[in-house]
Amino acid sequence: MSNASSIAGFLLLPFADTRDLQLLHFWLFLGIYLAALLGNGLIITTIACDHYLHTPMYFFLLNLSLLDLGSISTTLPKSMANSLWGTREISYLGCAAQLFFFLFLMVGEYIVLTVMSYDRYVAICKPLHYGTLLGSRACVHMAAAAWGTGFLNALLHTANTFSLPLCQGNVLDQFFCEIPQILKLSCSHSYLRAVGLLVLSACLAFGCFVFIVVSYVQIFRAVLRIPSEQGRHKAFSTCLPHLVVVSLFISTAIFAYLKPPSISSPSLDLVVSVLYSVVPPAVNPLIYSMRNQELKDALRKLITGCYSEAINFLSSSAKQL
Repeated sequence: MSNASSIAGFLLLPFADTRDLQLLHFWLFLGIYLAALLGNGLIITTIACDHYLHTPMYFFLLNLSLLDLGSISTTLPKSMANSLWGTREISYLGCAAQLFFFLFLMVGEYIVLTVMSYDRYVAICKPLHYGTLLGSRACVHMAAAAWGTGFLNALLHTANTFSLPLCQGNVLDQFFCEIPQILKLSCSHSYLRAVGLLVLSACLAFGCFVFIVVSYVQIFRAVLRIPSEQGRHKAFSTCLPHLVVVSLFISTAIFAYLKPPSISSPSLDLVVSVLYSVVPPAVNPLIYSMRNQELKDALRKLITGCYSEAINFLSSSAKQL
């Protein structure tokens, strides 16, 4: 981190130049952020409190929601604060921390999504072996592998990126610290090493995507053999949104990190980054969980129980008074 002495901080890309548009951006991102907090928070609380949901599928949903909360909390609060206070600054160490946690959580999320496709494959195509292949120990190991892979990947990329000498200013054409934008400021040929790491990560991500697609091809083949039309519709309505979000995530992320410089522009980079960093954590609760009848029933029971306890507490307090 030798650059810390020469560069005290970076300037992030503002969403707007006028005060009214800055406030509009603040309220828009605040709404998205609160929706993500509410949706993922409800999922985490419901799964943790209802022992009927202590199964592999909901265990991975719990991990996904935790990663979603962390990833969206890494980028949006700083961007909202900058818009609210009319500034663009982020400190050098703050930028490094933001980059590390963003990569850590987003890579972990993608690995969890891959594991979730395997969970659905085993549940539908090999139901008799579900308890054996996805026992509690296996689930913990897969979740730990997802978090560990994200941590090591983020540590490697962050250390490599911030070890490069930066001599092209300190202006980042993005609303958060992102590797491609930082590499643009480098004046050393060693940035090719960082590009090579990005290519390797993209290949691994593509391998996960192929695994997801192959898993769902097998799932669809099994679902088409289900005699009940209602059963087929339920399975398809659960699988297709998963593939849509995964496809959106991996395509926009690869495009953001590996697109040629000739087609790069601040507005295009901004749209692409929002699609892969803001949209998935906000819509995942709706797509993966709120469509699930068991989870909705458990959530309704949790809310009803909390409401009843609150009424009883108020009643007892009123009697004491």
